Amino acid sequence: MSTTLPLPLGIFSTATNQRRRAGLRAGDEVIDLSACFNHTTVSARLPERKRLREALLPEVLNDYLRLGRSYHQSLCEILEEVGMDLLRESGCLHPLADCDLHLPVAVGDYTDFYASREHATRVGSLFRDPENALPPNWLHLPIGYHGRASSVVVSGTGIVRPKGQFKKHGDAAPRFGPSQRLDYEYELGAVIGKDSTLGQPVPLEEAEDYIFGFVILNDWSARDIQKWEYQPLGPFLGKNFATSISPWIIPLDALKDARVSTPHQDPTPLPYLRQGAFPTNFDIELRTELITKEGKRSTISEGNASTLYWSFAQQLTHHTVNGCNLRAGDLLGSGTISGPTQDTAGCLLELTMGGREPLTLADGSQRTFLEDGDTVILRARAGEVDFGEVRGTIRPANE
Repeated sequence: MSTTLPLPLGIFSTATNQRRRAGLRAGDEVIDLSACFNHTTVSARLPERKRLREALLPEVLNDYLRLGRSYHQSLCEILEEVGMDLLRESGCLHPLADCDLHLPVAVGDYTDFYASREHATRVGSLFRDPENALPPNWLHLPIGYHGRASSVVVSGTGIVRPKGQFKKHGDAAPRFGPSQRLDYEYELGAVIGKDSTLGQPVPLEEAEDYIFGFVILNDWSARDIQKWEYQPLGPFLGKNFATSISPWIIPLDALKDARVSTPHQDPTPLPYLRQGAFPTNFDIELRTELITKEGKRSTISEGNASTLYWSFAQQLTHHTVNGCNLRAGDLLGSGTISGPTQDTAGCLLELTMGGREPLTLADGSQRTFLEDGDTVILRARAGEVDFGEVRGTIRPANE
């Protein structure tokens, strides 16, 4: 069995070649897959060159994902055998610092789940009845909603403060204007790697076959707009204005040493969601930083993805159990990932208890929710596997 970990993949361009193209991140360098075809020695080693060349023609990775995780593993093993020195001499390597990174896939559909019990409990306590914080169905199925794929953006894209309706405490009627309770949400996103068939559910034992890998995901949220609109149909304008993802897809197979079991699920899920002993969660360390417009940086939360109650395999299986089909490039968000203590929460709504307990930053300033000019940076790491980051800076609302 190979010990080579498959490399993260993404879409990049450079100042000297602005065409967007596929690359593999190897430390602080990027392997230019298109350039590999231009060197005889390297090109001769590439697996199934015609399929690879065709898959690399678009400026997104959807067709490459369809080649499969095993193909990607083989490609990484071959490039390791070729060696970084030859790749460098052949002009197939670029310094990561010289690369502009772009949205890695054309996201056809985006579904966001609500898979963290700690998050759902705290939010339920803040928005609804603390004695009945979890909806009655929450422990029986992974709750989700369909997000807006057109507003999924790559890390570094500015986030314009959204406008909408909201109602302040004591207001007799709603008001309209810029959100005053803008928040981030720390999530992971599963990137779908192959198509499923309409009308054919994906059983749990096959669910991970459809996941190519993961990105960090920030599902920005306007909490005041969300609170006013979310019943009975769930998130709409409070969520659909922007979702940021990190530029590098971390292959599922790169996380083989990070696997852990999900928390004990009680009551036992229905048979189609019932997991065996195989661990389907991942020990991924999560960190959130906030940089003020003055440039002062604070770490405001540190958590771990292992706390997710519903695994990505369960999320995917539930998503398709009614026959809904998946397509390569689709994105499944985990929902906010929060741990058992307040300082491991994945959003300001929890960190500040709904704004009642302001968060003190390293420079002594305080936040209840995000201010214009704030930059939020989400980072993740699983052992030696670095997910990179996703960042976004809040811009003022449009006039």
